[in-house]
Amino acid sequence: MSDTFKAVLLREADKKVTAAIEQVPMADLPDGDVTVRVSYTTLNYKDGMVLNGIGRLVRTYPHIPGVDFSGTVETSDHPDFKPGDKVVLTGWRVGEMHWGGYAELARVKGDWLVKLPDGFGLDDAMAIGTAGFTAMLAVDTLERHGLTKDQGDVLVTGAAGGVGSVATAILSNLGYSVAGSTGRPDQADYLRDLGVSQVIDRAELAEAPSRPLAAERFAGCIDNVAGTTLSNLLTQMKYGSAVAAVGLAGGNDLNTTVLPFLLRGVSILGIDSVMCPKERRLQVWQRIAKELPMRKLHHMIERHTMEDLPELGKAILKGAVRGRTVIEIAGG
Repeated sequence: MSDTFKAVLLREADKKVTAAIEQVPMADLPDGDVTVRVSYTTLNYKDGMVLNGIGRLVRTYPHIPGVDFSGTVETSDHPDFKPGDKVVLTGWRVGEMHWGGYAELARVKGDWLVKLPDGFGLDDAMAIGTAGFTAMLAVDTLERHGLTKDQGDVLVTGAAGGVGSVATAILSNLGYSVAGSTGRPDQADYLRDLGVSQVIDRAELAEAPSRPLAAERFAGCIDNVAGTTLSNLLTQMKYGSAVAAVGLAGGNDLNTTVLPFLLRGVSILGIDSVMCPKERRLQVWQRIAKELPMRKLHHMIERHTMEDLPELGKAILKGAVRGRTVIEIAGG
């Protein structure tokens, strides 16, 4: 067995982060009680930020990024896992504070791992990945708040992205009427195939609201954009509705008034998939297995290799990546 493994390694010099494929000594793997032979990983917006040194998400270099992965346990000192087990990891600040999945090997805490759900392949698990897990967590949270499919349109902003694509497919499969917002009009047919009944131009929501309350329009929302878009759509939410806030592609500022909250009882529900407790995490994966139509999942996949990751990291920050990106590391 080789004493090195291939990985995307980030280095920092003169405050500039660079990414390169390197052979890394196994002795450099971080502490953890489970070592996983990685089969697949994926690409999320956060990965794009890490690959390009944006936001100071990584403080210590050299660093292996990749916030999620699927693979097979090679060694384990954790009572719940044994060699040969198929596992999935999303979140827990892996790829940020802890070396991640853009590598042939990963060593992590066993408490961060989930056994591969029945009916999924390791590649399916990364077609879902953090983005799909976040989408299902958002849907589940909105329904716990009281959302039902007879209340009207549910808006998904950034609908052609990873979270947006999976959220749209799940909501449509559950019987909701889905409005999808996108800045890419060429993706309208793609969104309709996922289940969007109304495609909304991103520009329609991108302007700062002209008044604190507008006509009631949406029964719920999964928002990937934040910024001015969130300020705008808050004025259009129906009485008692909620926005599941999952992303900040449009910025992390929020300029609004309290009137949507006080006069219409609107809520903002923060969705954090990174530190989501394991019990809730397992429940969400069970819902994904039941309620995400696999045909639609497979339709939104683009496949790449580890060597493509540096350029993909730039593309996703420009909004040029559609759906879900599966990166094959070793197959399986």
